[in-house]
Amino acid sequence: MSKLLSPVKLANLTLANRVVMSPMCMYEVKKEDGVAEPFHFVHYGARALSKAGLIIIEATAVEPDGRITNNDLGLWNEEQQTELTKLVELLHGFDAQVGIQLSHAGRKAVDASNPLAPSAVAFNERYPLPSEMTLAEIKRVQDSFVQAAQRAANAGVTMIELHGAHGYLMDQFLSPFVNQRTDQYGGSLENRYRFVKETVQAVRTVFSGSLWMRLSLTDYEEPGRQNSLEDWQQVAQWLQADGIDCLDCSTGGVVDKKPNIPIYDGYQVPFAAAIKQVVDIPVAAVGLLDNPDLCEYLLQTNQVDLVLQGRALIRNVNWLADAAAKLHDKSFQAYNDSYQRGVKR
Repeated sequence: MSKLLSPVKLANLTLANRVVMSPMCMYEVKKEDGVAEPFHFVHYGARALSKAGLIIIEATAVEPDGRITNNDLGLWNEEQQTELTKLVELLHGFDAQVGIQLSHAGRKAVDASNPLAPSAVAFNERYPLPSEMTLAEIKRVQDSFVQAAQRAANAGVTMIELHGAHGYLMDQFLSPFVNQRTDQYGGSLENRYRFVKETVQAVRTVFSGSLWMRLSLTDYEEPGRQNSLEDWQQVAQWLQADGIDCLDCSTGGVVDKKPNIPIYDGYQVPFAAAIKQVVDIPVAAVGLLDNPDLCEYLLQTNQVDLVLQGRALIRNVNWLADAAAKLHDKSFQAYNDSYQRGVKR
């Protein structure tokens, strides 16, 4: 039996395997109302049939102007909660564990009427200039995260991931380049972490399930314009102390720069492995992890605890069944006997 496809209890979750469907924006809310549409039921339902250990529903905005685009999911009203409840119930009916990623895009909210950010610094010349958040706006957005978390809990999810990566609002507060504030939310690493800390602690008051955080552990910037890996290790330790159950480690997005490191299968894993060295909670890796043999090696050598699959599950909805064949794992069982006939041996 492979470690990748074995049952496991991690991050306060009992999972059928260590394969997690990464939260991937689909931009399929055609009505622009933040409400899940038939597409989402089919899209996530197919991955439930594929037996992914955990399905994380895509970035879901906590406020209308917190959407990356107007075609994103939202969770700021009861209609959105109602449809999310139906989606979660559908997925639970196929024995899937279900989580959701809650997000605010900050200065990267391209369709926002009034984009907000820690400081009035645009992402690039194609993006509007955001407004620097007042203390009242900071509190309002934090309350929006709490209210969305309560709605997610009401909808039945067992896991919430707070999106602190890829240049969205939480990542912007953490960035020494983007965050140019001179009050208690800017300056030192501890001050820049304050927005995240307060949000995590507030969400914890309404959500007792598994709480994750996604981080971008490099901005591909010069020293001084980004947090060092040691800074991120400190942030990871603070997050553990503040109630986070798992750290989902990615890279990039806070500035308009491409990776300046070699791109190869698993190229982001060394960042995740460095975080795993300093925390006692599970750490998940992302990024070009299509190869089941590589995934198994990373798990067997304890570099990471979970593997998030994104585009691999878009290209091949039956990735887990094919991984079982590649790893010679005869214990993997497809959803039912009919699907089992399609599993290669």
